[in-house]
Amino acid sequence: MNKKEFKLKIEECLAEQRQGLLMHGGDIELVDADPKTGVVKVKLQGACIGCPMAQMTLKEGIEAELMDRIPLIKKVVGV
Repeated sequence: MNKKEFKLKIEECLAEQRQGLLMHGGDIELVDADPKTGVVKVKLQGACIGCPMAQMTLKEGIEAELMDRIPLIKKVVGV
């Protein structure tokens, strides 16, 4: 899978997850994704910035769902 296809698949998954974040005043932006390393970089926005639950949302919500749906993903990091 090339980088463009990889990012497109991630954007599709994030679009579904975005609804829950928007309901709480937050959002998420895909910063970068490397299909060779499996590392995805995202930026939490809005109410997610400084939220004590943001790290849990990132790891147990967003990362878990992305890794489940796209096996190439090894890690999701917030930037």
